[in-house]
Amino acid sequence: MPPEPHGGATPVRAQLETLHRELGLEIEGLDRVAVALHDSATGGLRTFVHSTHGPAPFALYEVPLEHVSSLVELAESGTDRIVDDLRVFAGSPSAHSRLLLSRGFRSSYTRPFFEGGRLAAFVFFDSLRTGAFRPPPPWRLAALAELVHLRVAAALAPARSLRGAVALAREVTRLRDEETGAHLERMSRYARLIAREVAGREGRDDEFAEFVHLLAPVHDVGKIGIPDQLLLKPARLEPGEIEAMRRHVERGLEMVELLAHSFELAHDAHLGMMRNIVAAHHERVDGSGYPAGLTGAEIPLEARVVAVADVFDALTSVRPYKPAWSNDEAFVHLEELAGHTLDAECVHALATRRAEVEQIQDRFRDPPSSGAFDLNEV
Repeated sequence: MPPEPHGGATPVRAQLETLHRELGLEIEGLDRVAVALHDSATGGLRTFVHSTHGPAPFALYEVPLEHVSSLVELAESGTDRIVDDLRVFAGSPSAHSRLLLSRGFRSSYTRPFFEGGRLAAFVFFDSLRTGAFRPPPPWRLAALAELVHLRVAAALAPARSLRGAVALAREVTRLRDEETGAHLERMSRYARLIAREVAGREGRDDEFAEFVHLLAPVHDVGKIGIPDQLLLKPARLEPGEIEAMRRHVERGLEMVELLAHSFELAHDAHLGMMRNIVAAHHERVDGSGYPAGLTGAEIPLEARVVAVADVFDALTSVRPYKPAWSNDEAFVHLEELAGHTLDAECVHALATRRAEVEQIQDRFRDPPSSGAFDLNEV
């Protein structure tokens, strides 16, 4: 199956823009509706989707929640907040407040949302007018913010369900390889780091980066069908075994279609991204990859991103036939591959985020007994 077209509109943002127009009928002067997602594992708060009249103050932006004290207070109290005049934050050290003011926003409404008792997101309403959020009663603002949150949660649910289904399938089949647990957490977060760096240059946005992160763990789902004697072989594979291992891409695409049917996702807007990741993350920009021998930009951007994230984690992880490389060694090797087998922009994007890479490694360590055959070697 050839890769699906990569590019075009972002479905969640299109939905939010429609909803923004509807909300504007009730809230005069509603110039911006935005949602930021919270990662409970890392404490990071990142932009996800917005609908803004005029230039957006935030895009592909991430900050530790603890650095935004006003939002920490809302998260801890679980309450919403109206600010009639944002100029009260003119002297604030918060980059968030300064950016809003620099774009001319003068009043705001903010509400935190929780899932399973954990902070999941903030919904923001902003206006270029002072006092724009006093006419609607507070309960009505809360209800409108809840509507925004529900739309976003519904858009994220299919990808989260698929990610969970793949994890469950690995457990049911008792696969204990490098793609359980910590590896998938690390590589999916590396993928998001890369995607956030390259998205702007490629005409993509926060939604693209978030769904790359959510869907990256599905990349080698076809390995579930690979026999343990191949998958867990503590040595390099023979030529015939390599061919058998490479057929995991075909099996993976079959499983994607099965999952899409089972979860009734045949028309989900992000299904094409998942197919692309599964089908093309072993393609190489010089045409030496598989299964289709694609080159350069023929390889969907999401697959190029995942390829770099996957190779980097393979290099820096223990395998049955090698110790883990240091980050310095791995980055030197990635630079050697850049422009030949791996996308140069994606390699350079990861290399510029060394501090975040180290934080991810510290937080998501392998269990002591991990280490299986690395598909990037075949």
